[in-house]
Amino acid sequence: MKQFNSDKHTEILSEDGSYTAYSNEYAEHYHSTKDGALKESLSKHVIPAFSIVEKEEVHILDICYGLGFNTLATLLYYKQNKPQVKLYIYSPELDDTLVRSLENFTYPQEFDIFKAVILSLSRDGVYEDEHIYIEVFLGDAREYIRRFENKFDIVYQDAFSPSSNPILWTKEYFYDIKNAMREDGVLTTYSIALKTRIALHENGFKVYLNEGKDFRGATLASFKSLENFALVEVEHKMRCNPDTISLRDEEI
Repeated sequence: MKQFNSDKHTEILSEDGSYTAYSNEYAEHYHSTKDGALKESLSKHVIPAFSIVEKEEVHILDICYGLGFNTLATLLYYKQNKPQVKLYIYSPELDDTLVRSLENFTYPQEFDIFKAVILSLSRDGVYEDEHIYIEVFLGDAREYIRRFENKFDIVYQDAFSPSSNPILWTKEYFYDIKNAMREDGVLTTYSIALKTRIALHENGFKVYLNEGKDFRGATLASFKSLENFALVEVEHKMRCNPDTISLRDEEI
């Protein structure tokens, strides 16, 4: 029987009962083991994003595919709430061996209905049916993002942390993300780091706090004002922390 665990990745049980994994390469878990893998995807990405975006056709950029939780949690949300909506999900992932191993990963029971999706993405990198199109791109995320212009309604910014994977958190990176997003789009991320929020602010995003009683705080960013979320006064924080600046490509 094939196994997911290898010298690169190990399954880890998180506190909500779902499994995440530990990456030996990046020395990080793919999700917060405290918040839980499934809960983090829903609370920090899917639910807040879709409380803002309401369209008959939704285009999503999932950075990076990883274990696939954000994509699969999106499918779960829409099956339960808006099954008539057409979903397009595009997700770059550098680790091709990880994607190929996901048919052997221990997903939560809620994802059992998506076994065909998981197998198709693991083996072919594409899944399509009447209402869903999903593409997993194996390669450089920054190269991939530049293919799109003003396309995405939602961006899940869920790369490994700025300390371990800084190239996906720089001012220049968020400039490319800005160009790939529609004017009424929203970006979600678990990161509350001031460097990240400054990089978003420098690219014209308004920055908001995403918080709830059952998960640790996260960040939302949009070009438009968002109701029901607390605005983060980034310029005030910059004045209070003059030595903190955004990450830059030239420093990496």
